[in-house]
Amino acid sequence: MSPSAQSPRTRPPFRADHVGSLLRPPDLLAARDDHARGRIDARRLAEVEDAAIRDIVAMQRQAGLRTATDGEFRRTSWHMDFIYRLGGISPADEQIKVRFRNESGDLEFSTAALRVHDRVRLDETIFADHFRFLRDAAGEGVTPKLTIPSPNMVHYRGGPAAIDPKVYPDIEEFWSDLAAAYAEQVRRIAGLGCRYLQLDDTSLAYLNDPKQRAMIAERGDDPDRLHLRYIRQINAALAGRPAELAVTTHMCRGNFRSSWTAEGGYDFVAEALFSELDVDGFFLEYDDPRSGGFEPLRFVPPGKTVVLGLVTTKRGGLESKDELKRRIDEAARFVPLEQICLSPQCGFSSTVEGNVLTADQQFAKLRLIAETAEEVWG
Repeated sequence: MSPSAQSPRTRPPFRADHVGSLLRPPDLLAARDDHARGRIDARRLAEVEDAAIRDIVAMQRQAGLRTATDGEFRRTSWHMDFIYRLGGISPADEQIKVRFRNESGDLEFSTAALRVHDRVRLDETIFADHFRFLRDAAGEGVTPKLTIPSPNMVHYRGGPAAIDPKVYPDIEEFWSDLAAAYAEQVRRIAGLGCRYLQLDDTSLAYLNDPKQRAMIAERGDDPDRLHLRYIRQINAALAGRPAELAVTTHMCRGNFRSSWTAEGGYDFVAEALFSELDVDGFFLEYDDPRSGGFEPLRFVPPGKTVVLGLVTTKRGGLESKDELKRRIDEAARFVPLEQICLSPQCGFSSTVEGNVLTADQQFAKLRLIAETAEEVWG
Protein backbone atom coordinates (compact mmCIF):
# COMPACT_ATOMS: atom_id res chain seq x y z
CA MET A 1 0.00 0.00 0.00
CA SER A 2 1.39 3.41 -0.97
CA PRO A 3 2.22 6.02 1.70
CA SER A 4 -0.42 8.35 0.22
CA ALA A 5 -3.07 5.68 0.77
CA GLN A 6 -2.01 5.33 4.39
CA SER A 7 -1.91 9.03 5.25
CA PRO A 8 -4.89 10.39 7.21
CA ARG A 9 -7.35 12.66 5.45
CA THR A 10 -7.64 16.15 6.88
CA ARG A 11 -10.44 17.25 4.56
CA PRO A 12 -13.83 15.56 4.11
CA PRO A 13 -14.97 13.14 2.97
CA PHE A 14 -13.18 10.91 5.46
CA ARG A 15 -12.00 7.31 5.02
CA ALA A 16 -14.92 6.18 7.18
CA ASP A 17 -17.99 8.31 6.55
CA HIS A 18 -21.75 8.06 6.31
CA VAL A 19 -24.49 9.59 4.22
CA GLY A 20 -26.53 11.48 6.79
CA SER A 21 -29.91 10.27 8.00
CA LEU A 22 -30.13 7.97 11.01
CA LEU A 23 -32.93 5.97 12.63
CA ARG A 24 -35.18 8.13 14.80
CA PRO A 25 -35.32 6.87 18.41
CA PRO A 26 -38.75 5.84 19.78
CA ASP A 27 -39.04 8.79 22.16
CA LEU A 28 -38.47 11.22 19.29
CA LEU A 29 -41.09 9.50 17.14
CA ALA A 30 -43.52 9.64 20.06
CA ALA A 31 -42.83 13.35 20.59
CA ARG A 32 -43.42 14.08 16.89
CA ASP A 33 -46.75 12.27 17.11
CA ASP A 34 -47.68 14.12 20.30
CA HIS A 35 -46.85 17.44 18.65
CA ALA A 36 -48.89 16.60 15.55
CA ARG A 37 -51.88 15.77 17.80
CA GLY A 38 -51.48 18.95 19.86
CA ARG A 39 -50.41 17.20 23.05
CA ILE A 40 -47.08 19.04 23.32
CA ASP A 41 -45.95 22.41 21.98
CA ALA A 42 -43.09 23.19 19.58
CA ARG A 43 -40.79 24.10 22.44
CA ARG A 44 -41.18 20.69 24.09
CA LEU A 45 -40.66 18.93 20.75
CA ALA A 46 -37.44 20.90 20.23
CA GLU A 47 -36.21 19.81 23.67
CA VAL A 48 -36.74 16.16 22.75
CA GLU A 49 -35.02 16.72 19.40
CA ASP A 50 -32.05 18.41 21.10
CA ALA A 51 -31.57 15.50 23.50
CA ALA A 52 -31.86 12.93 20.71
CA ILE A 53 -29.32 14.78 18.56
CA ARG A 54 -26.81 14.99 21.42
CA ASP A 55 -27.16 11.23 21.86
CA ILE A 56 -26.80 10.46 18.14
CA VAL A 57 -23.71 12.66 17.81
CA ALA A 58 -22.17 10.76 20.73
CA MET A 59 -23.07 7.49 19.01
CA GLN A 60 -21.25 8.53 15.83
CA ARG A 61 -18.17 9.46 17.83
CA GLN A 62 -18.34 6.13 19.68
CA ALA A 63 -18.59 4.29 16.36
CA GLY A 64 -15.23 5.78 15.38
CA LEU A 65 -16.38 8.38 12.85
CA ARG A 66 -14.67 11.74 12.41
CA THR A 67 -17.81 13.44 11.16
CA ALA A 68 -21.34 13.69 12.52
CA THR A 69 -24.75 14.72 11.28
CA ASP A 70 -27.86 15.44 13.31
CA GLY A 71 -29.41 12.34 11.74
CA GLU A 72 -31.91 14.70 10.03
CA PHE A 73 -33.91 14.28 13.25
CA ARG A 74 -35.76 17.58 12.83
CA ARG A 75 -37.07 16.62 9.37
CA THR A 76 -39.88 14.48 8.01
CA SER A 77 -38.03 13.78 4.78
CA TRP A 78 -34.53 14.33 3.47
CA HIS A 79 -35.54 16.88 0.82
CA MET A 80 -39.02 18.39 1.03
CA ASP A 81 -38.47 20.05 4.43
CA PHE A 82 -35.76 22.10 2.72
CA ILE A 83 -37.41 22.69 -0.66
CA TYR A 84 -40.67 24.03 0.78
CA ARG A 85 -38.69 26.71 2.64
CA LEU A 86 -37.34 28.19 -0.58
CA GLY A 87 -39.18 31.36 -1.53
CA GLY A 88 -41.54 30.93 -4.48
CA ILE A 89 -42.13 27.21 -3.85
CA SER A 90 -45.06 25.66 -2.03
CA PRO A 91 -46.84 22.31 -1.72
CA ALA A 92 -49.38 21.67 -4.45
CA ASP A 93 -52.87 20.27 -3.96
CA GLU A 94 -52.15 17.09 -5.90
CA GLN A 95 -50.13 14.14 -4.62
CA ILE A 96 -47.11 12.51 -6.23
CA LYS A 97 -47.06 8.75 -5.93
CA VAL A 98 -43.68 7.02 -6.18
CA ARG A 99 -43.47 3.24 -6.50
CA PHE A 100 -40.72 1.60 -4.46
CA ARG A 101 -39.68 -2.04 -4.52
CA ASN A 102 -37.72 -4.51 -2.43
CA GLU A 103 -37.17 -8.25 -2.27
CA SER A 104 -40.70 -8.77 -0.88
CA GLY A 105 -42.60 -6.72 -3.46
CA ASP A 106 -43.75 -3.17 -4.14
CA LEU A 107 -44.96 -0.35 -1.92
CA GLU A 108 -46.12 3.17 -2.67
CA PHE A 109 -44.95 6.46 -1.20
CA SER A 110 -47.21 9.49 -1.51
CA THR A 111 -46.24 13.09 -0.90
CA ALA A 112 -47.51 16.51 -1.85
CA ALA A 113 -46.28 17.75 -5.21
CA LEU A 114 -44.53 21.11 -5.35
CA ARG A 115 -45.50 24.23 -7.23
CA VAL A 116 -43.21 27.06 -8.35
CA HIS A 117 -45.71 29.91 -7.98
CA ASP A 118 -43.30 32.87 -7.76
CA ARG A 119 -39.69 33.75 -8.48
CA VAL A 120 -37.40 31.33 -6.63
CA ARG A 121 -35.39 33.05 -3.93
CA LEU A 122 -33.80 32.54 -0.52
CA ASP A 123 -35.94 34.19 2.14
CA GLU A 124 -33.99 32.71 5.08
CA THR A 125 -30.87 30.69 5.78
CA ILE A 126 -32.50 27.27 5.67
CA PHE A 127 -31.53 24.90 8.51
CA ALA A 128 -29.35 27.60 10.09
CA ASP A 129 -30.68 26.71 13.54
CA HIS A 130 -30.19 23.00 12.80
CA PHE A 131 -26.55 23.52 11.89
CA ARG A 132 -25.76 25.81 14.84
CA PHE A 133 -26.99 23.17 17.28
CA LEU A 134 -25.08 20.38 15.50
CA ARG A 135 -21.92 22.49 15.36
CA ASP A 136 -22.01 23.07 19.10
CA ALA A 137 -22.96 19.45 19.89
CA ALA A 138 -20.19 17.96 17.74
CA GLY A 139 -17.37 19.22 19.92
CA GLU A 140 -13.64 18.93 19.32
CA GLY A 141 -12.32 16.44 16.80
CA VAL A 142 -15.62 15.85 14.99
CA THR A 143 -16.57 17.67 11.78
CA PRO A 144 -20.29 18.51 11.61
CA LYS A 145 -21.84 17.76 8.21
CA LEU A 146 -24.98 19.43 6.89
CA THR A 147 -27.01 17.57 4.27
CA ILE A 148 -29.43 19.35 1.92
CA PRO A 149 -31.13 18.29 -1.32
CA SER A 150 -29.39 19.32 -4.52
CA PRO A 151 -31.05 22.04 -6.62
CA ASN A 152 -31.94 19.37 -9.19
CA MET A 153 -34.57 17.98 -6.84
CA VAL A 154 -36.66 21.14 -7.27
CA HIS A 155 -37.00 20.29 -10.96
CA TYR A 156 -36.85 16.49 -11.11
CA ARG A 157 -39.82 15.88 -8.84
CA GLY A 158 -42.38 17.85 -10.87
CA GLY A 159 -40.67 18.70 -14.13
CA PRO A 160 -41.81 21.57 -16.36
CA ALA A 161 -45.45 21.12 -15.28
CA ALA A 162 -44.62 22.27 -11.74
CA ILE A 163 -43.31 25.66 -12.92
CA ASP A 164 -45.88 28.40 -13.54
CA PRO A 165 -45.23 29.62 -17.11
CA LYS A 166 -46.58 33.07 -16.20
CA VAL A 167 -43.80 33.37 -13.60
CA TYR A 168 -41.13 31.86 -15.84
CA PRO A 169 -42.01 32.23 -19.53
CA ASP A 170 -38.28 31.70 -20.13
CA ILE A 171 -37.14 28.52 -18.33
CA GLU A 172 -33.57 29.82 -18.25
CA GLU A 173 -34.67 32.45 -15.74
CA PHE A 174 -35.92 29.67 -13.45
CA TRP A 175 -32.55 27.93 -13.59
CA SER A 176 -30.75 31.22 -12.94
CA ASP A 177 -32.90 32.10 -9.93
CA LEU A 178 -32.57 28.59 -8.50
CA ALA A 179 -28.78 28.72 -8.80
CA ALA A 180 -28.65 32.15 -7.17
CA ALA A 181 -30.80 31.02 -4.23
CA TYR A 182 -28.63 27.96 -3.65
CA ALA A 183 -25.38 29.90 -4.01
CA GLU A 184 -26.57 32.30 -1.33
CA GLN A 185 -27.58 29.41 0.92
CA VAL A 186 -24.12 27.87 0.51
CA ARG A 187 -22.45 31.18 1.29
CA ARG A 188 -24.52 31.74 4.43
CA ILE A 189 -24.08 28.21 5.77
CA ALA A 190 -20.31 28.49 5.28
CA GLY A 191 -20.49 31.76 7.20
CA LEU A 192 -21.93 29.85 10.16
CA GLY A 193 -18.80 27.70 10.25
CA CYS A 194 -19.92 24.81 8.06
CA ARG A 195 -16.91 23.08 6.50
CA TYR A 196 -18.70 19.97 5.21
CA LEU A 197 -21.80 20.26 3.03
CA GLN A 198 -23.50 17.42 1.15
CA LEU A 199 -25.94 17.82 -1.73
CA ASP A 200 -28.23 14.78 -1.81
CA ASP A 201 -29.50 13.89 -5.25
CA THR A 202 -31.63 11.13 -6.75
CA SER A 203 -31.88 12.59 -10.26
CA LEU A 204 -28.36 11.78 -11.45
CA ALA A 205 -28.69 8.17 -10.28
CA TYR A 206 -32.26 7.74 -11.53
CA LEU A 207 -31.24 8.85 -15.03
CA ASN A 208 -29.13 5.70 -15.36
CA ASP A 209 -32.37 3.69 -15.34
CA PRO A 210 -34.01 3.34 -18.81
CA LYS A 211 -37.46 3.38 -17.20
CA GLN A 212 -36.73 6.73 -15.58
CA ARG A 213 -35.43 8.17 -18.85
CA ALA A 214 -38.64 7.03 -20.56
CA MET A 215 -40.65 8.88 -17.89
CA ILE A 216 -38.56 12.01 -18.47
CA ALA A 217 -39.25 11.83 -22.22
CA GLU A 218 -43.00 11.42 -21.62
CA ARG A 219 -43.19 14.63 -19.60
CA GLY A 220 -41.34 16.65 -22.25
CA ASP A 221 -37.74 16.80 -20.99
CA ASP A 222 -34.70 15.58 -22.93
CA PRO A 223 -33.69 12.27 -21.31
CA ASP A 224 -30.34 12.20 -23.11
CA ARG A 225 -29.15 15.60 -21.94
CA LEU A 226 -30.99 16.36 -18.70
CA HIS A 227 -28.04 15.12 -16.63
CA LEU A 228 -25.84 17.71 -18.33
CA ARG A 229 -28.24 20.46 -17.28
CA TYR A 230 -28.29 19.10 -13.74
CA ILE A 231 -24.49 19.01 -13.55
CA ARG A 232 -24.32 22.63 -14.69
CA GLN A 233 -26.97 23.55 -12.12
CA ILE A 234 -25.02 22.12 -9.21
CA ASN A 235 -21.86 23.81 -10.44
CA ALA A 236 -23.66 27.16 -10.61
CA ALA A 237 -24.93 26.68 -7.06
CA LEU A 238 -21.38 26.03 -5.84
CA ALA A 239 -19.64 28.77 -7.82
CA GLY A 240 -17.75 31.07 -5.50
CA ARG A 241 -17.99 28.83 -2.45
CA PRO A 242 -15.24 29.31 0.15
CA ALA A 243 -12.16 27.19 -0.44
CA GLU A 244 -12.37 25.76 3.08
CA LEU A 245 -15.86 24.31 2.43
CA ALA A 246 -15.73 20.67 1.31
CA VAL A 247 -18.75 19.63 -0.75
CA THR A 248 -19.87 16.13 -1.64
CA THR A 249 -22.90 14.71 -3.39
CA HIS A 250 -24.78 11.51 -2.64
CA MET A 251 -26.48 9.85 -5.61
CA CYS A 252 -29.36 7.69 -4.48
CA ARG A 253 -31.69 5.33 -6.33
CA GLY A 254 -34.45 5.77 -3.77
CA ASN A 255 -34.63 4.91 -0.08
CA PHE A 256 -37.94 4.40 1.72
CA ARG A 257 -38.59 1.70 4.31
CA SER A 258 -35.78 -0.49 2.97
CA SER A 259 -36.98 -0.13 -0.63
CA TRP A 260 -35.69 1.55 -3.79
CA THR A 261 -37.04 3.04 -7.03
CA ALA A 262 -34.35 2.97 -9.72
CA GLU A 263 -31.82 0.40 -10.86
CA GLY A 264 -28.74 0.35 -13.07
CA GLY A 265 -25.05 1.24 -12.94
CA TYR A 266 -23.58 4.72 -13.31
CA ASP A 267 -22.54 4.17 -16.92
CA PHE A 268 -24.99 6.60 -18.57
CA VAL A 269 -23.90 9.65 -16.54
CA ALA A 270 -20.38 8.64 -15.47
CA GLU A 271 -18.13 10.44 -17.94
CA ALA A 272 -19.82 13.83 -17.61
CA LEU A 273 -20.58 13.39 -13.92
CA PHE A 274 -17.10 12.56 -12.70
CA SER A 275 -15.22 14.87 -15.03
CA GLU A 276 -17.47 17.94 -14.82
CA LEU A 277 -19.29 18.03 -11.46
CA ASP A 278 -17.41 20.48 -9.23
CA VAL A 279 -17.54 18.61 -5.91
CA ASP A 280 -14.85 17.11 -3.70
CA GLY A 281 -16.40 13.67 -3.37
CA PHE A 282 -19.07 11.33 -4.67
CA PHE A 283 -21.07 9.08 -2.33
CA LEU A 284 -22.06 6.13 -4.54
CA GLU A 285 -24.41 3.24 -3.85
CA TYR A 286 -22.66 -0.09 -4.36
CA ASP A 287 -24.39 -2.45 -1.94
CA ASP A 288 -25.86 -4.97 -4.40
CA PRO A 289 -25.99 -5.94 -8.11
CA ARG A 290 -28.66 -3.34 -8.95
CA SER A 291 -25.94 -0.69 -8.58
CA GLY A 292 -23.79 -2.05 -11.41
CA GLY A 293 -20.04 -2.53 -11.50
CA PHE A 294 -17.05 -0.35 -10.71
CA GLU A 295 -16.03 0.24 -14.34
CA PRO A 296 -17.55 3.78 -14.47
CA LEU A 297 -15.03 4.84 -11.82
CA ARG A 298 -12.39 4.95 -14.55
CA PHE A 299 -13.69 8.45 -15.34
CA VAL A 300 -12.93 9.82 -11.85
CA PRO A 301 -10.11 12.38 -12.27
CA PRO A 302 -7.21 12.94 -9.89
CA GLY A 303 -8.15 15.04 -6.88
CA LYS A 304 -11.70 13.69 -6.59
CA THR A 305 -12.80 11.20 -3.95
CA VAL A 306 -15.15 8.24 -4.36
CA VAL A 307 -16.99 7.12 -1.22
CA LEU A 308 -18.01 3.53 -1.83
CA GLY A 309 -21.39 2.70 -0.31
CA LEU A 310 -20.63 -0.98 0.20
CA VAL A 311 -22.54 -1.43 3.47
CA THR A 312 -26.28 -1.60 2.94
CA THR A 313 -28.77 0.34 5.04
CA LYS A 314 -31.65 -1.69 3.60
CA ARG A 315 -31.07 -4.76 5.81
CA GLY A 316 -29.71 -5.39 9.28
CA GLY A 317 -27.35 -8.25 8.46
CA LEU A 318 -23.71 -7.27 8.96
CA GLU A 319 -21.27 -7.46 6.07
CA SER A 320 -17.88 -9.13 6.51
CA LYS A 321 -14.66 -7.15 6.57
CA ASP A 322 -13.07 -9.56 4.12
CA GLU A 323 -15.84 -8.98 1.59
CA LEU A 324 -15.60 -5.20 2.01
CA LYS A 325 -11.85 -5.31 1.50
CA ARG A 326 -12.24 -7.50 -1.58
CA ARG A 327 -14.68 -5.04 -3.13
CA ILE A 328 -12.43 -2.07 -2.29
CA ASP A 329 -9.63 -3.90 -4.11
CA GLU A 330 -11.94 -4.38 -7.10
CA ALA A 331 -12.78 -0.68 -7.19
CA ALA A 332 -9.07 0.19 -6.92
CA ARG A 333 -8.57 -1.37 -10.36
CA PHE A 334 -10.41 1.64 -11.80
CA VAL A 335 -9.58 4.50 -9.37
CA PRO A 336 -6.52 4.76 -7.11
CA LEU A 337 -6.92 3.50 -3.55
CA GLU A 338 -5.92 6.87 -2.11
CA GLN A 339 -9.02 8.37 -3.80
CA ILE A 340 -11.40 5.88 -2.14
CA CYS A 341 -13.36 6.08 1.12
CA LEU A 342 -16.01 3.81 2.66
CA SER A 343 -19.59 4.43 3.81
CA PRO A 344 -23.07 2.95 3.98
CA GLN A 345 -24.90 2.86 0.65
CA CYS A 346 -27.53 5.40 1.74
CA GLY A 347 -29.04 6.97 4.81
CA PHE A 348 -30.69 4.77 7.42
CA SER A 349 -33.84 6.89 7.55
CA SER A 350 -34.39 9.12 4.51
CA THR A 351 -37.94 9.64 5.77
CA VAL A 352 -39.11 9.66 9.35
CA GLU A 353 -40.30 6.03 9.05
CA GLY A 354 -36.77 4.65 8.69
CA ASN A 355 -35.45 1.43 7.19
CA VAL A 356 -36.11 -2.05 8.56
CA LEU A 357 -33.23 -2.58 10.99
CA THR A 358 -32.50 -1.81 14.62
CA ALA A 359 -30.44 0.94 16.25
CA ASP A 360 -27.95 -1.71 17.37
CA GLN A 361 -27.60 -2.97 13.80
CA GLN A 362 -27.12 0.62 12.60
CA PHE A 363 -24.32 1.14 15.14
CA ALA A 364 -22.68 -2.16 14.18
CA LYS A 365 -22.59 -1.11 10.53
CA LEU A 366 -21.06 2.28 11.29
CA ARG A 367 -18.50 0.64 13.57
CA LEU A 368 -17.69 -1.91 10.89
CA ILE A 369 -17.03 0.90 8.40
CA ALA A 370 -14.68 2.68 10.82
CA GLU A 371 -12.77 -0.52 11.67
CA THR A 372 -12.47 -1.58 8.02
CA ALA A 373 -11.24 1.85 6.96
CA GLU A 374 -8.63 1.78 9.73
CA GLU A 375 -7.35 -1.59 8.53
CA VAL A 376 -7.29 -0.59 4.85
CA TRP A 377 -5.88 2.93 5.08
CA GLY A 378 -4.37 3.16 8.54
